[in-house]
Amino acid sequence: MWRIGVQRSIIVYSNSRTLVTASKNVDISGIFPPIVTPFDTDESIRYDYLEENIRRWNSIPFKGYAVHGSNGEFAYLSKEERVEILKHVKKFATDDKVIIAGSGCESTRDTIQLSNEMASAGADALLVITPCFYKSGMSNPAMLQHYTKVADHSPVPIILYSVPANTGIDLSTEVICKLAEHPNIIGVKESGGDVAKIGLMVHKTKQHDFSVLAGSGGFFLSARTVGAVGAIAAVANVLGSEMCQLDQLFKDGKTKEALSLQHRIIAPNAAVTRMFNVPGLKKSMEWFGYYGGPTRSPLQPLTSDQEKLVKASFTENGFL
Repeated sequence: MWRIGVQRSIIVYSNSRTLVTASKNVDISGIFPPIVTPFDTDESIRYDYLEENIRRWNSIPFKGYAVHGSNGEFAYLSKEERVEILKHVKKFATDDKVIIAGSGCESTRDTIQLSNEMASAGADALLVITPCFYKSGMSNPAMLQHYTKVADHSPVPIILYSVPANTGIDLSTEVICKLAEHPNIIGVKESGGDVAKIGLMVHKTKQHDFSVLAGSGGFFLSARTVGAVGAIAAVANVLGSEMCQLDQLFKDGKTKEALSLQHRIIAPNAAVTRMFNVPGLKKSMEWFGYYGGPTRSPLQPLTSDQEKLVKASFTENGFL
């Protein structure tokens, strides 16, 4: 049996580098949409549309919001923009929502700095993606050192983020299980899709306060079956109620209904992730009454043929 409530007393460093004590209770079980960043045609951020989207999402029983995941185009945002967006999300979200903020940078030093800024801006927990530019140097010891230093210096809990499709780095089970021992590392978002790996991580970390989140709606039910406690899933931006329903069906033991809904979600999920990524996700949001808007360059909008394929994945499965 896995534990989903996390309460820890930890020693962390403040910006002044003096030791401070923090006590956190962060439950990350449930569904989190990795929210998109709404841009205008000139690629400036539209905070008014961000507010509209969040106010609609607030009516869905999400556990909270993940800000600056891959679908938020954080790689194309300045650090100042990342912090400012988080402040607005915190302002617009209802008080019951857990706010997870992406604070990963290429260097450990920058990640520590941004993590502290994100915590000050209201993040309840931080999602830290693997550094990847110097790929050949990102060994297990490098990853252990990086995440340990970040966790040591963060005033809020850390969630590891493995997304090999984007980074080319699959954070190893060995590293994840070792980092699970750290009192300020509370979980991992596993986006690789290896359900056996998810199950093994759950099994090997069961003695720690550590949770595994599925990184996609396409394998969510399988991940839940082997012990994942929730998901940060792109498709939840548009099928939020359905993803929450799927989670509830699993918890209620309604296997047949859960399996049927999971099957219907697979194709739309693929369309807005591995097939057409953020442009596909943003376009699909328009069909469900949200603001998607353009992406930042160099990402390109969908062609008309691509748009038809994305729309068909929703229509053929009864969502449109």
